[in-house]
Amino acid sequence: MSHSERDTTPLNQSSQSDIDEIENLITASVQFGPSTVLPARPPSPTRASIPVSTSPFIPSNLPAPPPKPTFVPAAPPLPSNPNRHDNAGPVRSNMTGFGPPPNTLTEPVWDTVKRDLLRIVSNLKIVVFPNPNREDPGKAMRDWDLWGPFFFIVFLGLTLSWSASVKKSQVFAVAFALLAAGAIILTLNVLLLGGHIIFFQSLSLLGYCLFPLDMGALICMMKENVIMKMVVVCVTLGWSCWAAYPFMSSAVNPRRKALALYPVLLMYLSVAFLIIAID
Repeated sequence: MSHSERDTTPLNQSSQSDIDEIENLITASVQFGPSTVLPARPPSPTRASIPVSTSPFIPSNLPAPPPKPTFVPAAPPLPSNPNRHDNAGPVRSNMTGFGPPPNTLTEPVWDTVKRDLLRIVSNLKIVVFPNPNREDPGKAMRDWDLWGPFFFIVFLGLTLSWSASVKKSQVFAVAFALLAAGAIILTLNVLLLGGHIIFFQSLSLLGYCLFPLDMGALICMMKENVIMKMVVVCVTLGWSCWAAYPFMSSAVNPRRKALALYPVLLMYLSVAFLIIAID
């Protein structure tokens, strides 16, 4: 026996039949199987890219909303003017609450002087003469000014200097300094006492209260009788104190009323003494 024949081991008859059966099945499936090849899977469609923006708000493609109509209120009807002439002649308007305020820089000088004089007369009536506004001093001198007090101080100084026989300029200087400095000191006194009043408004009130003493000095300049002078000065002194009382007393606490009124009485008493003493 040769070497190749000795190494080859014959298969079992049942194993050989199984192998043959498997080969027959493979051959039959190749010959009689489907000859069509399934097509490849179509590629997926391209997806739309999402834009990336640095803005926190994404722009919208929606159309813009229509603008809202703005409502303009109709102008009020103009009031009827009794000075209007329907047939002929110009129409004069008395309206004062419409349009910009009048320009006082370009107005005539006489209009400015006339307006200031009317204001001085109005404030003088409120302060010196009896009127309903004295019941509410806070509303009495809202439209205060300093032209009136300045005029009354200068007028009193000139009257006293004309009454003096010598040193007329010194008399005017003393009277003017006494009244100006006194008004400032009295105003500071009221403010230090906790008074609710404007500084220049207080100066205006104290200056307008000098009007009775101005009239007393004018009368005493024309009269040489000493008794007549004393009577006139006493009446005008009481008038000035009566005019200043409601305004100065209402500006401070009722417990401090005497502390505010006593200096006022002292200043007007000094002015009355000057009126009597100057010869």
